[in-house]
Amino acid sequence: MKLNYLALALCLALPALAAHAADPAMAKDGMLVDGKGMTLYTFDKDSGGKSMCNDQCEKFWPPLKAAAGAMNSDDWSVVTRGDGSKQWAYYGKPLYNFANDQKPGDKNGEGMMGGAWHVAKPQ
Repeated sequence: MKLNYLALALCLALPALAAHAADPAMAKDGMLVDGKGMTLYTFDKDSGGKSMCNDQCEKFWPPLKAAAGAMNSDDWSVVTRGDGSKQWAYYGKPLYNFANDQKPGDKNGEGMMGGAWHVAKPQ
């Protein structure tokens, strides 16, 4: 009987644990990377937890999308983009990939647009 209660408790706890199990990005080689190991960037024109990279900009700088049910935790927050989609932010700064990065470790977006784009670094 005791085992059945333990199994039930574990089944009820797993969905809650899975929802908060992993951060949306990780630190590697002194920078933040997405789940595929691709470099993440921040944009100087973003402010107040709001993305200023939309429309044409978004084609070159895809946002690090957050799932509909994603929730803020510790250093990570979810921001709502102009089109209503969700994007991950690190310490309030929205995160992006760069379309011209071809493989993990590429940092081709560093300093683009007059120095407005930067490799995201862990704090």
